This record gives sequence, structure tokens and C-alpha cells, in this order.
Amino acid sequence: MREIKISFEALNVRFSNTHVIKDLTLDIIDKRITCLIGPSGCGKTTLLKTVNRLNDLAPDVYYTGNVLIDGINVLSTEIDLTNLRRKAAIVFQRPAMFARSVFENVAFPLRIAGVKDKPVIEEKVVETLKTAFVWEEVKDRLNESAMNFSIGQQQRIAIARALISEPDILMLDEPTGSLDPVSTKKIEDLIYGLRRKVTVLMVSHNLTQVAGLSDYTVLLNDGLLVEADQTIKFFTKPQKKMTEEYLTGRYRT
Repeated sequence: MREIKISFEALNVRFSNTHVIKDLTLDIIDKRITCLIGPSGCGKTTLLKTVNRLNDLAPDVYYTGNVLIDGINVLSTEIDLTNLRRKAAIVFQRPAMFARSVFENVAFPLRIAGVKDKPVIEEKVVETLKTAFVWEEVKDRLNESAMNFSIGQQQRIAIARALISEPDILMLDEPTGSLDPVSTKKIEDLIYGLRRKVTVLMVSHNLTQVAGLSDYTVLLNDGLLVEADQTIKFFTKPQKKMTEEYLTGRYRT
């Protein structure tokens, strides 16, 4: 039996008077790739940001229900948010590079965590840049500003920065949404290579990408769970009419 990494239990997320996630119950399997799909504004990004409590940065967020990671409710007031965000890292569509060198961008989480051993930091930076399939492109430019690189390279640098803290969960919000086909293929290869090392929870509007990469697919609409299943079943034998319409391009909001 596959282990469950994240459990959403009757989850509701509200911002002021806007009810974004509605009574959602869903299990995310450990060390597999799960893709969230659905119309724009249906709650996909909010769901990701609930896992590591980034929604808390908004002053008016309100939760009910539970979000369990390894059986621990991360919506508890006793949760250490710094450790949570290290355990459940997130990378957004537009890579957020600091105005620093490539090396310092990737090393930043280690420095924040108090790591001072220079050889350890150097080893980890090199290791994660290699894991993120960007080492060969940056190895001679580590002291150069990360802002000087292409968006595709910056995205892989951002993923390396997320991976350097050895998260259990890597969340990706449309990681190839702004990229050209060549950069997209590199990111997809990177994600595929992580599929048995870390739990990946990813938002994508590219159904071909979802079908080729993911183990599980989840369709949301207006904050509600429509359907969730193994990807091969989801695409070949959808159980809900809306799923079939969405996959065939016939769904209209």
C-alpha cells in the first residue's frame, strides 16, 4: 500500500468574503508526482500555498478543516512555519531571483538555517545545481548575478534553491508556464528525475505535460474537487462529465 504524504480533510480556505477552497478532502501519495489542473482561479495555487502556510501572509485568510503532513496538522498554531516551509518548498511560475550571485541564491536557505561551514555549503550548492540540470550552464559563472541568466535557467536555479534544504515536498506552480519549448523540456526532465525522491505537487495547464509526467491527476473547479485518480485512468476513463469536457476542450466556465 502506498504511503500518504499529505491529507486534506474537509479543508476550507477563505479570504475575507471569498471562499476559495470548499470542503476539499484529498490524499497525496508520497514520492509521486501529483498534478493539479482546472480553470484559472479554481483554487490550485491557493491549495499549494495552504500546504506550507504561505497564505498566512495575507491578513484576512481563514481556514477550517485539516492539512496533515505525515499525520501532523500543519494548520495548528503550534507549527514552526520556518521548518514547515523548508520541508514543503514551493517554486512559482516566475522565478524569484535575489539580486545576488548564482551561488548565493542557491546557498541562501543554508545560510538562513545557520550553516556556516564553507566546504559544506559549496558541496551542497554544486550538488543541487547538478540535480537541477543547470550546473553545466552556470559552473563558470557562479559569482555572476542570477538575474543575468535566461528565465529557463533562473527557473532551474530556483528549483536548486528549493532542493538545497532537502524538502520532503516540492510544490511547483506552473513551472514551465513562461518558458520556451527547449527550457520546458529541461524542467520536465528534472521533475521526472525527482519522481521517486520527493513528493511533487504541481500545477499545470498543459494537459500533454500532465499526462506525460504525473502519476496522479486532480481536477478542481470553483474550489471544489471534481475528480482525482491515477493519471492513466483519469485521462482514459474519466468518471465525471466535467472531467471529460475539460480534457477534450469542451468545458466552458
